Amino acid sequence: MKRWGALVGEVKSTGRLATTLGGLGLVAGALMIAGSRHWLPTTLPSFPPPLEAGEARPAPHGPVHDARPGQPARRIAEDLIAPPPLDVAGIERIDARPPLGELGLASPPKTAMPQDWRETLLYRPVAISSAVFEAMGRRVIVSGAVDIGPARTCSFDDAIWPCGQRARAAFNAWLRGRALKCVLPPDGDRFVIAASCTLGKQDVGAWLVANGWAMAAPGGTYGKAESVARSAQMGIFGPPQ
Repeated sequence: MKRWGALVGEVKSTGRLATTLGGLGLVAGALMIAGSRHWLPTTLPSFPPPLEAGEARPAPHGPVHDARPGQPARRIAEDLIAPPPLDVAGIERIDARPPLGELGLASPPKTAMPQDWRETLLYRPVAISSAVFEAMGRRVIVSGAVDIGPARTCSFDDAIWPCGQRARAAFNAWLRGRALKCVLPPDGDRFVIAASCTLGKQDVGAWLVANGWAMAAPGGTYGKAESVARSAQMGIFGPPQ
């Protein structure tokens, strides 16, 4: 009986202790709520709404302040990054340098043709001279090239050789029966016509003059090509071939 009474007394003491601790917790919570008005913000901060897909966030309004207020921005290696000051008064315009070679020169403008002239394909051309050929009943002189007649002879050092016949043979070998495209008038079959012609993408007159099988017409577009052929001793300007 004594042990049972002691156990009951301990349980009552434990209950009073729990009640006391619970009361102290309620008092502490009340003090915290009462004092929160001194450190909690009166209003909650506002956050921008979430962005939709593909929408860019707008730039902030107002000036952007430095992270270190009151201190000037640092200048890093200004002598290496920033360009030196330029005195405009000391600038002088000079002429452009000449091209490194003739390949960089612009091609001469083409001669305007009458409106009724058309590009015509002439099949199976045959050279009858160094810059004259016949095809489909028409005789055409290559425009811009001076013909070398078949009877002409050329001299190189002490040798005399039939350069006119060799020039005609070289022209025929280059043609090989292929079609030439020439700009001709509609009634060109009635007389001999001087016309510009091409074989594929190659200008016929330029090929003849550059290889020395014809000379350039005075004031024409093949003057430089003839100078190159003379310097290289090609065609009629070189040794017998």
